[in-house]
Amino acid sequence: MNKSSSHIYGPVPSRRLGKSLGVNNIPHKVCSYSCIYCQIGKALTLQSERQEFYQPRALANEVKAMLCNIQNNEEYPDYICIVPDGEPALDINLGELIDQLKQINIPVAVITNASLITMPEVRNDLLQADYVSVKIDTVDEKIWKKINIPHKQLKLSDILLGIETFSKEFTGKLVSETMLVKGVNDSSGQLAQTANFIARINPDIAYISVPTRPLAFDDVEAPDSNRVNEAWHIFKNYLKSVELLTGYEGNAFSSTGNFTDDILSITAVHPMREDAVQQLLSKANTDRSVLDTLVEQQVIIKNIYNGNTFYLRKFNK
Repeated sequence: MNKSSSHIYGPVPSRRLGKSLGVNNIPHKVCSYSCIYCQIGKALTLQSERQEFYQPRALANEVKAMLCNIQNNEEYPDYICIVPDGEPALDINLGELIDQLKQINIPVAVITNASLITMPEVRNDLLQADYVSVKIDTVDEKIWKKINIPHKQLKLSDILLGIETFSKEFTGKLVSETMLVKGVNDSSGQLAQTANFIARINPDIAYISVPTRPLAFDDVEAPDSNRVNEAWHIFKNYLKSVELLTGYEGNAFSSTGNFTDDILSITAVHPMREDAVQQLLSKANTDRSVLDTLVEQQVIIKNIYNGNTFYLRKFNK
């Protein structure tokens, strides 16, 4: 059983969920994919078998403690979101965790790459959530292997079938997310094939996203605005509701009053832009020297992306 001082971060501004209190139920970078656009970096442990990581009740208690520390009602989360820096369904206790979190009376969301949705037990776990986001970057196996770099035991055809099966059973809010990478999955033909499949699961919203934070691979680029615009129009030919996730989420990160704890927990899974960090410092009434010390000690690292400075938590392998 792994232990950590905290697995909860936020609330953070979410382009999908408003204010989201994140639950990190998977150790750092344990995933079934090693996506080339991942903001956290390459997978350190690539696996497809589920296992126990943390006790659900302990995670729920951490959520309750974090909620007690929120300073005002304006920062209270709209969702509790299970969105670790790995694949949440690898947690064999996911269903129990969702059950524990729902007792807090805040809607529960799960952001999954859907790679394990072929398993009936995973679908049963996800059915308990209020909101589920499934990753569908492509329906072409060769491109899937290039962009998502899946565990060798996974098969795209099985995953797509699993997503379809789940969509027929799920009564909550189902959304899809397609991350576009320049020159990989953003051709007109590719976009039409992807949109055609997504239409079969009839999501409440089909999101199109592009990389907006520092990425795992240096040569990965977002498509230009013309290509993103074309992608939206192609998706609209097939789907009732299409939205772009191409903008910055904003700086409405909540503060517990402890700047070091806040920035370490947030940047472990969510890189923060310079201006957001400045606001977090102000909320905690903390001098910038605390941030500078964390950078000097290489606990936090700075990264320049698209002309903006981001801060990320540094993890040792």
